Amino acid sequence: WHQRMGHASLHLLHRLEKKNLVRGLPTIKPQDMTSCIECSKGKQTRASFPQKQVVSTSCPLDLIHMDLCGPMRVQSKGGNRYIFVLVDDYTRFTWTLFLKSKDQAFECFKSLVPQLENACKSKVRAIRSDNGLEFVNSDFNEYCRERGIDHNFSSARTPQQNGVVERKNRTLEDMARTMLLASKLPQFYWAQAVDTACYIINRAMLRPILEKTPYELMKGRSPNLAHLRIFGCTCFIHNNGKDSLGKFDAR
Repeated sequence: WHQRMGHASLHLLHRLEKKNLVRGLPTIKPQDMTSCIECSKGKQTRASFPQKQVVSTSCPLDLIHMDLCGPMRVQSKGGNRYIFVLVDDYTRFTWTLFLKSKDQAFECFKSLVPQLENACKSKVRAIRSDNGLEFVNSDFNEYCRERGIDHNFSSARTPQQNGVVERKNRTLEDMARTMLLASKLPQFYWAQAVDTACYIINRAMLRPILEKTPYELMKGRSPNLAHLRIFGCTCFIHNNGKDSLGKFDAR
């Protein structure tokens, strides 16, 4: 009967028969259940990694999680196909950079690090990424060695070890996709949607355990959301002396 029902759970079959929800099933006892080799092969999933109950870093830039998302099927308006996502471990503040090709990742990271260090008055101590060739190369190795940055790598085919940025990728994509659908804008506006999603996430989502927004943990003050507008809504730009307007021209 387990095989007749498409390898359905034997506990499900027991409940169906016990509660008389269907007709034709024989009496099935849980103690008579045996393991099914085909179910073990076809339904086995990875066990989730246990979540941390403590914050393992003490200040911004102690550890930065990095990942490259793409390529996108549709180019953005700027001709980009990749999203370079960086997440600070302590604050969970997120930065998104848009690339035309993977080999631009190092130059973007190299130019971003001084900006972050000046803004946070702190040094980047460690970074974590997967084993993609955009991160495992001589340029990254030499740069990290010169600046004393510890470069950690997740194991191959184990995205759970880089789960902070992997989950952030999904959140960014889900928000951007939803905003594009609601605004009815063409898909080549995906970069603007992802940028907006990143801006909102930094100001609206709470950092687990610390229960504060990434913006407050990074800037030291709570964010102001009064200026936010719906993504894709119509706006009107006041032509304040930019053109020589006639008396009855549109303002």
